[in-house]
Amino acid sequence: MADIDFSAEIRALRAKYESIEAVSDVEGIRAEIAELSEQAGVPNLWDDPAAAQQITSRLSHKQSALERLERLTARIDDLEVLVELAQDEDDEDSRTESVRELTSLSKALDELEVVTLLAGEWDEREAVVSIRSGAGGVDAADFAEMLLRMYLRWAERRGYPTQVLDTSYAEEAGLKSATFEVKAPYAFGTLSVEAGTHRLVRISPFDNQGRRQTSFAAVEVIPLIEQTDSIEIPDNEIRVDVFRSSGPGGQSVNTTDSAVRLTHIPTGIVVSMQNEKSQIQNRAAALRVLQSRLLLLKKEQEDAEKKALAGDVKASWGDQMRSYVLNPYQMVKDLRTEHEVGNPSAVFDGEIDDFIDAGIRWRANTRNSEN
Repeated sequence: MADIDFSAEIRALRAKYESIEAVSDVEGIRAEIAELSEQAGVPNLWDDPAAAQQITSRLSHKQSALERLERLTARIDDLEVLVELAQDEDDEDSRTESVRELTSLSKALDELEVVTLLAGEWDEREAVVSIRSGAGGVDAADFAEMLLRMYLRWAERRGYPTQVLDTSYAEEAGLKSATFEVKAPYAFGTLSVEAGTHRLVRISPFDNQGRRQTSFAAVEVIPLIEQTDSIEIPDNEIRVDVFRSSGPGGQSVNTTDSAVRLTHIPTGIVVSMQNEKSQIQNRAAALRVLQSRLLLLKKEQEDAEKKALAGDVKASWGDQMRSYVLNPYQMVKDLRTEHEVGNPSAVFDGEIDDFIDAGIRWRANTRNSEN
């Protein structure tokens, strides 16, 4: 085992923690916890369930954030004691444990540092993710289904609740499109770097001549609407269509017209929901996603106007942001950050944290260079 300068490593950990603590505004978090705790203690809190849920959820998130910070500084103190014990008693077991804890702490601080970069207007929100198959026929539909599983597995690994809101199956295999929610704080800020065009290169399992096929799928990420956003949509701007839910191969899932399609007439935005059992539930879910998309569209239009005034019409995201290559070699590469790995199977099984972290850092650096 190579010699490690524990004193220097611990100083580096403390310096990184202090920079994270400064950005995190610990005193501001404590003040917000006190305010939210007072609101949560009001006797008639649950007279308005939606507002109560918002207050208690935010309180829980802020308490978790504070506990995480306090737990990390305590772990650094404990590591220092453990290192002293290993050195004073020349204890190899304690030294091995110190190395293991040093590695674990470095990783935890790196992850927390990435969270501090999520400072966008809606980065704290939960997320609605939509995946659509693109060019590539049945391979593209299969690729869309692979991406859906990848993101659901990623959320599962992190313990994030998800809810699939809509799935539109392709005729032969895979999905035309799918929409799902990720119900966790900062889900939007985290997953928004996944938005864009994804490309898959492989020997097509659907081609009887075994030819290599390139296919594409688009990923859209929007922040989940909240009650306080007050996005009002006049009834005369929405066209409502109801139809019967269906599964793979057109098999009927139920015998009532419970699926709902909302069309926002001024913008042409269409949202379909069919995964709930009742028309009322599907309509409510569709309206929530439509409001979220209109909220994001409004922000994009405002940003575009600002860029136009500044003479900058450069797009922030390219059409193609990541390639998944299964043949003639094995590689997944992000074309913005240059981050790449040689194990596509692990990536498709949800191991995408390194890609997301690199994307968040890349986005922060890009924004800093533009300002």
